[in-house]
Amino acid sequence: MKYRLVTLFRIMLLFAACLCSVSAWAQTKTVTGRIQGSDSGPLPGATVLERGTTNGTSSGADGTFTLNVQPGASLVISSVGYTAQTVAVGDQTTVNVTLAAATTQLNEAVVVGYGTQVKQELTGAVTQLSSKDVQNQPVVSFEQAVQGRTPGVQITQSSGKLGAGLQIRVRGSASITASSQPLYVIDGIPVTSQDVGTANDEPINPLADLNPNDIESISILKDASASAIYGSRASNGVVIVTTKKGRQGQTRVNVGYFVGTSTATRKRKFLNAAQYKELFSEAAVNGGLIDTSDPDYATPEAAVLSESGIDLNAPYDVNWGDEAFRRGGVSQYDLNVSGGDAKTRFYLSGQFSNQKGIIIGNRYRRGSLRLNLDHSLNDKVRAGLNLSLSRSVNDRTPDDNSFSNPVQLNALPPQQPVRDPVTGRLNNQTIYYNNLLDLDLGFNRAGTYRSFSNFNVSYEPIKNLVLRSEVGADFLNLNEDLYRGAGTLDGGQTGFGYNGQSQVINYTTNNTATYTFNLGEEHRLEALLGQSYQRSDTKQTIAEGRGFPTPEFTRLASAAVKTGGTASNGTGFSFISFFSRVNYALLDRYLFSASVRRDGSSRFGDDKPYGTFAAGSVGWLISQESFLKDNSIVNLLKLRASYGSTGNAEIGNFDARQLVSSLPYGDQSGTAPGTGRVGVARVGNPNLTWETSKQADLGLEFGLFNNRLSGEVDIYEKKTTGLLLDRQLRYTSGYSVISENVGNLRNRGLELSLNGRILDGDFKWNLGGNITFNRNLITRLPQEIISGGRNLGRVREGEPIGVFWGKKYAGVDPANGDALYYTAEGGTTNDYTAAVDQKLGDPNPKFTGGATTSFSYKGFDLNVLGQFVYGNDLYNIAGVFQSVAADYFDNQTVDQLNRWRNRGDITDVPEARLYGSNGTNPSSRWIESGSFFRFKNVTLGYNLPTDLVGRYHLQSVRFYITAQNLFTLTNYTGYDPEVNTTSFNSTSSTSAGSANYLLGHDFYTPPLSKTFTFGVNLGI
Repeated sequence: MKYRLVTLFRIMLLFAACLCSVSAWAQTKTVTGRIQGSDSGPLPGATVLERGTTNGTSSGADGTFTLNVQPGASLVISSVGYTAQTVAVGDQTTVNVTLAAATTQLNEAVVVGYGTQVKQELTGAVTQLSSKDVQNQPVVSFEQAVQGRTPGVQITQSSGKLGAGLQIRVRGSASITASSQPLYVIDGIPVTSQDVGTANDEPINPLADLNPNDIESISILKDASASAIYGSRASNGVVIVTTKKGRQGQTRVNVGYFVGTSTATRKRKFLNAAQYKELFSEAAVNGGLIDTSDPDYATPEAAVLSESGIDLNAPYDVNWGDEAFRRGGVSQYDLNVSGGDAKTRFYLSGQFSNQKGIIIGNRYRRGSLRLNLDHSLNDKVRAGLNLSLSRSVNDRTPDDNSFSNPVQLNALPPQQPVRDPVTGRLNNQTIYYNNLLDLDLGFNRAGTYRSFSNFNVSYEPIKNLVLRSEVGADFLNLNEDLYRGAGTLDGGQTGFGYNGQSQVINYTTNNTATYTFNLGEEHRLEALLGQSYQRSDTKQTIAEGRGFPTPEFTRLASAAVKTGGTASNGTGFSFISFFSRVNYALLDRYLFSASVRRDGSSRFGDDKPYGTFAAGSVGWLISQESFLKDNSIVNLLKLRASYGSTGNAEIGNFDARQLVSSLPYGDQSGTAPGTGRVGVARVGNPNLTWETSKQADLGLEFGLFNNRLSGEVDIYEKKTTGLLLDRQLRYTSGYSVISENVGNLRNRGLELSLNGRILDGDFKWNLGGNITFNRNLITRLPQEIISGGRNLGRVREGEPIGVFWGKKYAGVDPANGDALYYTAEGGTTNDYTAAVDQKLGDPNPKFTGGATTSFSYKGFDLNVLGQFVYGNDLYNIAGVFQSVAADYFDNQTVDQLNRWRNRGDITDVPEARLYGSNGTNPSSRWIESGSFFRFKNVTLGYNLPTDLVGRYHLQSVRFYITAQNLFTLTNYTGYDPEVNTTSFNSTSSTSAGSANYLLGHDFYTPPLSKTFTFGVNLGI
């Protein structure tokens, strides 16, 4: 496989080199020059574009550039952090430009739906990030790199496991049981972003297949004005990812490498052998299992709790909690080549990333190739090709809610050894399963092939009218192999094997016509008309087997019995859409935008398959008014407002349909009411249609003191109606649920971002930050949604989504050590059933955000990113087992040593009673504050002087050291305040959307990793 990838890479490189040798398509002149900043230093990587064309290049490490242009051309020169300039070439052959520093780039092109728009004229709420925010980070997926950088966007890592799914909310949760994840669009094509795996209940993140170093920009569309162009897909926001393109000029080669090590951000402390013996001996006495009047009680033999098999006097003291963790590592190799001429531009990249997780057995590897081509056939026709291929291999760990989850090793008593002292083999006589056996006698591997591809053609039949047609495909092939040998928990006596094959082919066609019209300098109009069609087909084949002859036979072909888990199925959906948008600017300061989209979806009933979504926005560039223009204090002041509707169609493909499936009876075939996405019989609903979110937004953008201080403020309200919910039916009907549009919810919020250029001399210091306040409320709900079991998350009318609801813990009775709970009258009781259910906490934070600061001096630079969450509660559900003062034999957290022991003791830990169930029922006892501040990323870099690297025929050399998740400030006592277990969010549950409301649950969930890396980047 490695040889094939190298051969393919060489062929692609040769192909690109041939393309870039094609001569220019028209008579041109060569312009050279140098670009420098306001400090007179060179600006490497500045963009130089021939105005009105795609012909452009980038400046080298010394700020110089060379570009072939048409007669009478003008150059648009820009660089991140500087104000763009437009320079007429005229008769000049040399153009030297000095760019003024600016925090706000009014002329920056912002990627929006089906095109770009100048930031100055943007009337929607859009946050755009650049490649520097995501490149060279020790993360599996690009979303992890943007945490804390985006106001209005909360990103939560579900687990410290590599490749695990992430939860992303744009301006709060807009749904209860339909998906609340945003729509992802890569190079104009909506892609598969939902997990399609079958081997685990915990999801795999499909977006990890994209190489973050290939990303040019990320735009997050937040309000209706920005996102309504995607209509029924946009209620949860839209994330648009644009990959890098080649530019005209000298061919550039960039080589990168980094290597690092990682450890757990935190490990919990559990009892050692002496503490365990003390606590459980006392608990056995208090529980009436040991008679202290027995004269033999004081002897060591009496301390053996025979029914558990635990010898409290065993000569071992094992820290089982540490056995789940190890020192991880990461290494990454990058190579990209870009360049081209006026006719053909190319970008070619390859990457290999290898991460060894901090959880034993967890490893993630990804290799990727990408080729992006742009070719101008003539001055009217242009074609483009984006082609990528990635291969990822994820060695997975079991679900949090599984005895084979390595983190659950912390439940084992320290008196029991890891290995049998006689045989030296892993000890299989522990009170709970020693899941280290899974690593010795099995594996769980998910391998993915993924390709994001796009081919497009643009034609300009008349001036200012561009016709564009594109077709894109997202191909995902997932192979899951799981094997548990004989002697493991799942393998039993003969071994168990599982294989799942999932194939998703997702293809889209977009056809647009864009017309721009300028009437003097007073009127600018852009009109877009388009049509889109998307189809996605999924096929899955599942097979299971038992009875393997030896541990060397791991394939299902070797299984003696093919079990009933064998299945094959397929599903799919399609969308057809028509849309338009008009942007109009009057006098460079009065801005108007309107869009409308009509969508048809195969997911909805025959009576309502279509929906229409529209939005409008206005903007006033106040700083362009005569009373503020050229003002030395106020450089930018823009007021914008928008209102519009968007939809949500992310439900099961057949929730509206009356399904029938086969059901054999013995050896006879038959049919029965079919099951949908949650495995239950469903009644069809021909009236089922979109959830609809109507959103209003008011925003203010400003730049002060020569743009040394800039920022944005947004206030919004988003109301969602017609929630897609499953209503329970009487089982006597033969059906379990029906999907209906019932219920409403609301999100209100405030977003603030502020950036300042504090020092701007040889020593530069920039400081910035963002903060978001969001308030979620269920305004109408026909029936309360109760998660059940030990979970406390509920959905109730008049409360935020996922509110914790149950018995409130009142502490310990000082007289007898009983656990107490609050009654309806406000008193306390030791009878759990007599306590009243009430609101216990809220997993939704009061505010979230991030803070950044950067310093630079000559070749040195230091960048620090902090992430914070405040005001949310977490439910450490594992506390029901590991923080209950020895109710059963699970090892306990050290805080249980502060238990009640004598009359009059004041403590929150009840008396230890083995099998006594003293304070062990689900309650607020294990609900804590989840607030935290995390130093998310710290990077120190050094760029070697250009005159030094030039001696070795290099353009740039950069060394850097990065610390990821360096330090976390929190009062949460669990492993990590950021994670949220997904073990209870299985699609086999009654409600497939439980991931939306089972928030803030921590159940043996691994912490994130603290990673240190050292890297080098070479520009050739």
